[in-house]
Amino acid sequence: MLDRMSHQLNQVLQRKRDRERLAALLPGGSRERPIIVSSAAVIEPRAVRTPCLHCGGEYRIHEHERAASSVRRVDVGCRQCSAPRSIWFRLVPHELN
Repeated sequence: MLDRMSHQLNQVLQRKRDRERLAALLPGGSRERPIIVSSAAVIEPRAVRTPCLHCGGEYRIHEHERAASSVRRVDVGCRQCSAPRSIWFRLVPHELN
């Protein structure tokens, strides 16, 4: 019985790691794949509208950091399952014609 429970736990943890690896490949999942935005004002609303990878819940902002001149990292945590995540953004302002 203990071996079965251990096996099930390992499967759950593997699925969680797989979801996190896949999320790193999505826009916003890493510094190399940021979500492009035209204004810093849209970053936090966009981050909280992103569904949790694990349960689909809403995120709460923990920290919004300027990682470089045009790169922002928003650290969030799920309100339902508490899963942490960092979402990356790049500011690319629209230029006037």
